[in-house]
Amino acid sequence: MSWFESFVLGLVQGLTEFLPISSSAHLRLTAAFAGWHDPGAAFTAISQIGTEAAVLIYFRKDIARILSAWFRSLTNKEMRSDHDAQMGWLVIVGSIPIGVLGITLKDQIEGPFRDLRLIATTLIVMGIVLGIADRLAARDEAGGKHRAVKERKTLKDLGIRDGLIYGCCQAMALIPGVSRSGATISGGLLMGYTRESAARYSFLLAIPAVLASGVYELKDVGEGHVSWGPTIFATLVAFFVGYAVIAWFMKFITTKSFMPFVIYRVALGILIFALVSAGVLSPHAGESGG
Repeated sequence: MSWFESFVLGLVQGLTEFLPISSSAHLRLTAAFAGWHDPGAAFTAISQIGTEAAVLIYFRKDIARILSAWFRSLTNKEMRSDHDAQMGWLVIVGSIPIGVLGITLKDQIEGPFRDLRLIATTLIVMGIVLGIADRLAARDEAGGKHRAVKERKTLKDLGIRDGLIYGCCQAMALIPGVSRSGATISGGLLMGYTRESAARYSFLLAIPAVLASGVYELKDVGEGHVSWGPTIFATLVAFFVGYAVIAWFMKFITTKSFMPFVIYRVALGILIFALVSAGVLSPHAGESGG
């Protein structure tokens, strides 16, 4: 991997990690369209450490408060009813599904799941799901002629059941094209949470999974065409770009619809199918390179 490739892929990772359009799919597609080798699951997981570092900084006050309350709740029974302490446990509970499936499906994640036809399918299907969830949220918020405005849930309403459902939604993102934020936000909206609450928990929930995955994949750097230097460079690029994107996205979702992302996902999925069907793009483009 050249330094230019690592810069472009780091830029793509930073731009797409927090948007509901799948960063892993875009890394795979960028390499395929450019005629580069597939960067692979290891590069994807490690570069996500950069964007997750942006989450740690952006939500540093929330994270510090949650960690403080959670640690105190271990020895202080009265603290166990505190919302922040409960959030700590809910993040742990919600991380179980992706941890189990990530280890169980490791070979599929690094192989069959990277087929461009599967990525196109998940882009379209999850785009439709996100669109339905967004429409339901908009209907609750706007009300109507014969319908009162419906109050949606916030993170104070989050319990173990919803936390596990969020976790199962996040685990779906092991398939490129699903999108970690897209799946968890869709799940949150379908369960009745506000856009801001769904996105906030989505980003907090991703921290343990992404950091653990990135650290686990460190052993594979240097194998094939991906080396340490470009990987670290891409991770740094992803951090700076990702921080700017998450700040913008958290403001965007408070007043805007997810429909532009829905349209983009469906259009991109259709384009991939068309290019593969026409023989312009191989569904396994770049895979032979490592």
